[in-house]
Amino acid sequence: MKDREGKPLLRDVTSLYVNASPRRRFFAPPAAFASDGRTVVLSQDEAHHLRKVLRIKAGETVFVFDGEGREFACIVPEGRESGRGHDVSVTLDVDMQVAPAAPESPLELSLAVALLKGEKFDLVVQKATELGVSRIMPVMTKRADVRIVNPGEGTKRTLRFQRLALEAAKQSGRARVPLVDAPVDFETLITAPASPGWEERRLMFAEHSGRGLTETFSEWSAPPKRVTALVGPEGGWEDDEIERAHMAGWDCITLGGRTLRAETAAFVVAALLQHLCGDLV
Repeated sequence: MKDREGKPLLRDVTSLYVNASPRRRFFAPPAAFASDGRTVVLSQDEAHHLRKVLRIKAGETVFVFDGEGREFACIVPEGRESGRGHDVSVTLDVDMQVAPAAPESPLELSLAVALLKGEKFDLVVQKATELGVSRIMPVMTKRADVRIVNPGEGTKRTLRFQRLALEAAKQSGRARVPLVDAPVDFETLITAPASPGWEERRLMFAEHSGRGLTETFSEWSAPPKRVTALVGPEGGWEDDEIERAHMAGWDCITLGGRTLRAETAAFVVAALLQHLCGDLV
């Protein structure tokens, strides 16, 4: 962001902000920042949390991240509220752009996981966000625990997962909120064209018919910058699903002899891939 004179607002982070721990963090999308970058408007929910829950006073410093990787130290001004009752929003003064509380992973990891029932997929979204995953993709498979019967149900689930990802990013110190896609069917996922830009590796994790992760990595000239990892449902993949993925160019990977719950496999896959690609070291 730049001020009215075209000068960047990003300055050296002072020791005050480096040592501010834990940060009191709030979210505001890029559109909530003024065009000159000097102020930002918090939503009603965020304003309520600032004023009524944390009871932050005028003159205090808080931190606002935009969900796209940027974070700012902001000052709470006196009397900068609008609206009434629960519909009050708050405008903050932007002091400077700062380094996010937590660094982003060098790996652009898209985690595709078969839909799970109950709160299991909620847990996948939360922990994948904490681990630094950049995209979460719910997948409808033959043995998936959940069936999406109408578009409205899919939209409702997606909005819930997106809220969970935002809260997890706020809690874990990330300034980037991972994308959470609408549920996609297995065939559409495996046949989708590769993303433009960096070379992308596509890995399907299964109980059988695959090779070890280390063995697969050893054949590549360098760790990939972008990976899509596909994790199956509790009941496992059907043989024809594994075969179709293989024919579509996916590498099939196994994680050893132990049987893992689907949500556990998702966490293990994310952590292993990031470690092998230079994160979590």
